[in-house]
Amino acid sequence: MSGLARQMQTLLTSEGRGWNGLEAEFLRIPRGLTVVPGGALHRLGIHFGAAVNADCRCDGRRSRRIQKHGDIDIVPAGLDGSWEDDADCNILRLRLSPGLFRRAAADLGRDPDRIMLRPAFQLRDARIEAIAWAIKTDLEAEEPSDPLYAESLGMALVVRLLQTGEKPLRGGAALGQNLSPRQRRLLVEFVETHLDQPLSLADLAGVAGLSISHLKTLFRNSFGLPVHQYVVRRRVECARRLLLSGDMPMSRIALEVGFSHQSHMASCMRRVLGTTPSEIARMRES
Repeated sequence: MSGLARQMQTLLTSEGRGWNGLEAEFLRIPRGLTVVPGGALHRLGIHFGAAVNADCRCDGRRSRRIQKHGDIDIVPAGLDGSWEDDADCNILRLRLSPGLFRRAAADLGRDPDRIMLRPAFQLRDARIEAIAWAIKTDLEAEEPSDPLYAESLGMALVVRLLQTGEKPLRGGAALGQNLSPRQRRLLVEFVETHLDQPLSLADLAGVAGLSISHLKTLFRNSFGLPVHQYVVRRRVECARRLLLSGDMPMSRIALEVGFSHQSHMASCMRRVLGTTPSEIARMRES
């Protein structure tokens, strides 16, 4: 890696947030040559802000272009990539595990052993861009969202990458379909009894006997909320009940219902209920 590349600045990072299969960094990269060696994860780089002139190389391919806001470069796992820019630039770098691709391929009815991600320069895709900026927004949040949200974004990104350039796939969950009463009951019971633990889409899909992509669609149809929002609301409601009972300190309540810490609980409670844990506790005393 060049001396200039070593001076890149990490402005935002997902490190320490407990994300599964997805890593994200928002980077300030100085002009000049940046070489990124191949690794175990697939990489996406999305250009943010003012355009720069760039000379990019990967897997024997070369692209000289004006790199604009929203341009997407894809570098599969194991491949080196180099970018030479004529000005400083900001990049949202996303890393995706091959395991996430295998799960998404299985959900889409494709052979996981036959999927292949190819290098791409200056890809334009409105859906991928929207997901990428949602990830950046979550990195910017003062309090992190539930890891389920990041997992949902990562899965949506991988599914879109697999679908890019293909005809619409058949066999997906229809817009009007819903979970069966039994599936709803099993999911409600599972969430309620595991609120104090990290929950994953794979766990919930297994409970319902569905693929992850079908679970996400049918869950929203049936509950009116995405999975991660439903789980956060249940954690908030459980925390509200415990605060009103007055039997535990707030820090312990936060952990009991699955929040990472007390301030995480407070931010979610303000967002969902429009009030704070302290205000709820005072209701008990009045």
